[in-house]
Parts: sequence; C-alpha cells; structure tokens
Amino acid sequence: MTDTLTPGKLSPDEAAAFADRCREFLTEHARPGARRNLDAAREFQGALAEAGLAGLAYPTELGGAGLSAEHERIWRATAQEFPAMTSELVISHGMCLPVLNEFGTDEQKRRYMPDNIAARTIWCQMFSEPGAGSDVASLQTKAERDGDEWILNGQKVWTTLAHESDYGVIIARTDPEQPKHAGISMFIVDLRAPGVEIRPIHQIDGGRHFNEVFFTDVRVPVDNLVGEYNNGWRQATAMLMYERVAIGSMGAGSISQPMYELLRGAADAAGRIDDPVVRDQLMEIYAMETTKSLVAMRTRAEMKAGKAPGPGGSLGKLYGSVISWRFREIAMEIAGPASQAWDPNDERAALLQQTVVGSFSSSIAGGTDEIQRNIIGDRVLGLPRDISVDTKVPFKDLKVGTAR
Repeated sequence: MTDTLTPGKLSPDEAAAFADRCREFLTEHARPGARRNLDAAREFQGALAEAGLAGLAYPTELGGAGLSAEHERIWRATAQEFPAMTSELVISHGMCLPVLNEFGTDEQKRRYMPDNIAARTIWCQMFSEPGAGSDVASLQTKAERDGDEWILNGQKVWTTLAHESDYGVIIARTDPEQPKHAGISMFIVDLRAPGVEIRPIHQIDGGRHFNEVFFTDVRVPVDNLVGEYNNGWRQATAMLMYERVAIGSMGAGSISQPMYELLRGAADAAGRIDDPVVRDQLMEIYAMETTKSLVAMRTRAEMKAGKAPGPGGSLGKLYGSVISWRFREIAMEIAGPASQAWDPNDERAALLQQTVVGSFSSSIAGGTDEIQRNIIGDRVLGLPRDISVDTKVPFKDLKVGTAR
C-alpha cells in the first residue's frame, strides 16, 4: 500500500486464521453489482473499518488497523475470490492516501487519514488541465499566497469522481519565474469551498465519471500545503507512481483472469466456446492476464519489503492497456453488436459491454501509453531521454498548452 508497510511475519496458523477472518467478512458483505457504485463501496468500507480490517498496515492512530504488509497480502488474495467492492475508492486509497501518508504533516495525517480510510470522505486527484495532459508540468492553474491563505485560480479536467468527492489533491503553479517542473506546489482543497465549480462529463457508456473543475478565487488554508513549497513536482511524481501501481496491480493478491472470464461467458452465450479460433483467443487473454498478475504481484512484493513505488509500475499499467485493447477486439468478434449495446437489466451482459466501451480509456487514464513507454525506456531500460529544450526556461516565458 505504501513504502511504510511493516513486513511482518505470520506463522502458518496465524495466516490461516486471518484468511478465515477475511473470508468470513467478505462472505457477509461482498455482493455482486457494486462496480461503479460509490454508495456500495462506502458502505462496504465503513463495515470494513468497523471490523478492524480497513487500512490494514496503517497505524491505528491514523485510522488503520496497525497490522502488517503480510496481512495486506492475505486480504488481497482472499478478496479476489469475491465480487470487487471498492474499485470506486482506488483514487482515495491507492493514490491520495499514500501521498498523505508519505508527505503530509502530522496534523494533516491525523485530520484527514482516518476519514479517508473509512470512506467517510472521498478524495480525487487533480492534475490534468486542458493544456496539460501528458505534459502535466505545463499546468497553468496558479496558487498565490495571501496572508494565511492561498488563492487558487484555474481549471482541471478529466478529474475522476470530483462531483462525488469531498477533497482533492491538487498541484498548482506557485512560482512562474522558475522552470516548468519547478515552482509547483501541492495542496489539499475542499471541493465544497466557495469558488469551486464542478461540471460532470457525460460518457459514451451513460456514466458521468469524469469532470471539469473550475477554480475562481478559491481560498485554501496555508496549512493545506502538502510537502515542500515549490517542490510539488516531487510529490506529483510520487503520486503518479502510486497511481500506476494502483491501476496496474489492482487486486493483485493472486493470479486472476477477469477479462478472460468475461470473454468465456460471452463465448458460451454465443454458442462459440468450441470454435478453435475463439478458444485460441481466450487462451491468449488468459496468458496475458496471468503474466500481468505475476508482474503486479512482484510490484506488490517489492512494496511489502519496504520499497517505494518506482518506474517499474508503468509496466503493469501499460500491459493492462494492451490487454484491454486486445480484449475489445476479441469481444467484438465474439459478441458482435451485443458487445456494445446491452439490456441494463442483464447485469453480466452489461459488465461485458461496459468493459468494452470503457476500454478506450485504459490507454489514457493514469498516463498515456506513449508516456508509459517513455518512462519504461528512460527509467527502467536506461535508454537515452528525449531531447528537451525548456528545462531551464522560466515558465512565464513558455507558450505551453493553452497559454497565449
């Protein structure tokens, strides 16, 4: 979960007893149909906190269970046997929570982490802008100091669950005299504050998961600065690493093949399960998902050993995107038009079609495929970096994104 997890060593009996405890809780509380259902996720997480199973490896004084990384691994492995209940909390728990834990002040941790862990509050990540997508450092949202407050002005876009969130972790320009990767700071912003306007974006699958967010003279307490002033790019980079691990290794407690299972169900429904071509396609996805699970488990094992997320997290993120695109091609071949149009009363069919329609976002959300390949080439394989001509130029002298 974070680089602060304590490894912990459980005896076989202790591990088995904890797995039984997890399974007992999940049997009672995990129910099908919670995908993209924030209310169900919050209810589940609240029950989890009440049972002493939320935030397993975070300290009890910060709202966690005060257990070990081994407990976390057992929970993940056991939870994969049940319907996913907390996918809507992946940003709150997989990105915002570890950044608060790593960079927040003691006061910020005590104030915000317990409610975050128990899902009493929902958090979102606010990086992308209309002129700063893949090149996040080109952001133009600015924060200016005014006594004991910061005044925030600008716009963010593609902000997942902003319309449902209580708080956002935002990066803003605090010193335009510095180069674009410097002069950036990170803040906690109350999304109910005056001057915040949130506009949901309607999606092709009928959902409203993403948002445009506008900030007009929004006042942020000076104590809401996260980490060092003008060194927010360091925190932002860490958050992106956590994001890629969270997306690329979601549910990585054991080997699993959820997309294979969806395709197999579609092949059964279409009467094509004995078609040799279809069987070959099914095994292709099965093998790809197995490989991704193994990579994700290695990433989680490194974090369990106390290692902070690194650029290797981009491997799982990129491969997940490759699998999604191949999944879509196969699903359309097997199910035809039924792969994209569905009866909302048929829950299993809806899951297939929503996954097909939503697969396009996999190569964008959490960083584009192109960015992941650059990171892997540069920071994992050690290949030469792309030429950059603006690293030492003050941001105010650059014409980036939508700047005029």
